[in-house]
Amino acid sequence: MAATATKLVRTKLSTTVAPETMEFLEQKVASGEAATIAEAVDRSIALLKRLENRERLALATASYFDHMKPRAAAEEHSLAHDLASAATGIDFDQEL
Repeated sequence: MAATATKLVRTKLSTTVAPETMEFLEQKVASGEAATIAEAVDRSIALLKRLENRERLALATASYFDHMKPRAAAEEHSLAHDLASAATGIDFDQEL
């Protein structure tokens, strides 16, 4: 039933793409990473959106630290040092 509901909210897209783009999408289907060309497009766009979000976050974080007052920067540095020291005894691979 969920698959039917998903199909109802999809929008039809009719376009042409470069041959290498079509080959990329077909490879996603052939490898089993996507069930259809449409799903391969959706997955590719979702990945692009995640990468753009990460880039925005990185820029915002850099801006935050670039504009930080010296006292706040010292506090951040102290917190980072304390956290790094506390984490040295943790085997993160074993925590999963």
